[in-house]
Formats: sequence, C-alpha cells, structure tokens
Amino acid sequence: MPLLEIKNLQLDFVNSEGSARAVDGVSLSIEAGETVCVVGESGCGKSVTAQSIARLVPTPPARYVAGEILLNGCDTLKMTPRELQDIRGGVVSYVFQEPGASLNPVFRVGAQIKESLKLHKPDKATDAEVIRLLKLVGIPAPESRIKNYPFEMSGGMQQRVMIAMALASEPKLLVADEPTTALDVTIQAQILDLLRDLRQRLGMAILLITHNLGIVGDMADRVAVMYAGQIVELAPARELLRRPLHPYTRALMASVPKLGGWGEATDEPALARQSEATAAREDARPTKRLIAIPGNVPRIGNFPPGCRFAPRCPIAKPECSNAIPELVEVEPQRWVRCPFWK
Repeated sequence: MPLLEIKNLQLDFVNSEGSARAVDGVSLSIEAGETVCVVGESGCGKSVTAQSIARLVPTPPARYVAGEILLNGCDTLKMTPRELQDIRGGVVSYVFQEPGASLNPVFRVGAQIKESLKLHKPDKATDAEVIRLLKLVGIPAPESRIKNYPFEMSGGMQQRVMIAMALASEPKLLVADEPTTALDVTIQAQILDLLRDLRQRLGMAILLITHNLGIVGDMADRVAVMYAGQIVELAPARELLRRPLHPYTRALMASVPKLGGWGEATDEPALARQSEATAAREDARPTKRLIAIPGNVPRIGNFPPGCRFAPRCPIAKPECSNAIPELVEVEPQRWVRCPFWK
C-alpha cells in the first residue's frame, strides 16, 4: 500500500459570485522512501494539491468536492480536527518557501523547534534534542544558534531551521514546497543535497513542489507535470527528462536556459560551481534567444473548453477544444493527457 494515495481530488474555491475549480481530478501516489516532484508554472495548482494532503487549505473559501486522500491508509478528508492535528507534523510535515516569512520573528529559533517537539514528542522537548536536530541539518555551532532570532540568520540557515522543525516529529512524508525559492544557487545546491541525504538516512518520502526542472533531475524518482489544475504527464524522472511526451512538458523543457546558448541543459548546482574563467569564455560566445511558452496559465474559473493547454499548444488541432482528454497510460509507467503526444 502506498504511503500517500490521492484519488480523483477535486477542490473548488467559493466566493459570493460562485465557485471555481482549482484542482480537477488529480490522482497521485507516493511510496515510502520515494521522491516525487510536481512541476509546472505558477498558478497550476501544485501548492494547493500539496497543502490538501493535511487539509491546510482553509475551508471556506476552499471546498473539497470529491476524491480521497489516503495517508497511511486513512482518508484525511474524513478526519476530525483532533485527528488532523495528530497527522500534521506527526505523519506529514511541510517546508514552505521563503522561510523568513514562516518563522516567527519574535521567538528564538530554538524555542520554535521545541514547540514542534512539545506537540508530537513531548518527552524529547529539550535543548539537547533541538541541538541534535540543528546538527542533523548541518547548522554549525548549534549550541549558540538555538539562541538566535530568525533575522540573525541567513536565508539558507533559516531554511535549515525550517527543515529541522519539520523533522522534529520524525514524519513519514516531507512536503517541500519550493524550498529553494529566493536562495542563491550555491545555497540551493546545499539544501537539495541536505534533503537527499536526509531521505537516505531517515527513509522518509518527499513530495517536492517546484517549477525548476534542474532540480528534478537531481532529486526525483518520478515526476508529475501539472497544468491548470490537472496532471498532464506522469512518468519516471529519467524517462521524462530524456523524452517528454506531452506538448506542455516539451515546452517547459525547451524554455530551460542553456549554458552560453550552446544546448547543454541548465544544472544550477553545476552552474554555481562554474569557474570565473569558464564563465568568461561562455560570455564571449554568441547567445540565442530564450524560448518562451506563449500566453499565460488560464485563471481559475476561466479555463478554456477541451484541452486546457490547447490555446498555447504548438500542435493543437480543432478537436482539442471539444472535450477534456483523459490521462492515459501510453507506455509502461508513463501517463499522458494528450491524444496527439506522438
């Protein structure tokens, strides 16, 4: 049985003018110890889907219309508030983007980590355990760092504190929502290395939300590509990066910047380590114009009829606007929502 199994999740946002579907029929599973990346442009429903696992999306304005979210075999959509409190942090923990906005600026970081311990591991709510967690995530001199306020730490250090808080209760699933946003490429590489190492040491599963395809190749076992509230492609990471099938996935891959415009896929950790001499040589070469996907992601409640990517798709046909295509397994372990993927 998978650790997490989302089945046909449908979620609306409701206001005085009506309701709008934000997540439409999403199905996804994660095995114990597996890393799954969910990628797509901003506004595609990635974060809403991830936050729905522990029902962190406020209701209202959200409304869970249909589906199941099975975590350890139990449907979180049917849980009581007390049961949800037990799984939040106890079974699934979250690391959000922009840690400076997630940490409380008026409390020391040690006290904030200890608060998480008090909720789920009260017998371990000690300074010694906080120091152990800070060591686990690679913070130097943790004995003194527990007395720091968040503003006294760098962005990378703050993100490590957030990861320490998430790990305090020893969760089985870690949801990392854009964990490297607003960090420079060197710190991004360090955070990704840390997540990879922690997964190997602790055996936890990771759901990684990102728009950065460079991260996918380093981290993921499988990748789900989302567009306009739907999964449009689901595949093993290496297969997807080697041969994307859905037109949207191909467009995302084509829009990744190349080093010096000469065709090598961007690898941000490698870019961070590039020497100044190499960078100077690359700058001297002629560059090519960056390929961009035309148009924008449609707004919630204003999705086009039929295939939602059709207005931006380079291979769209008239029949694409007639009906929403199904997500079909076109090859073993490869699912695509497009009848013209070949």
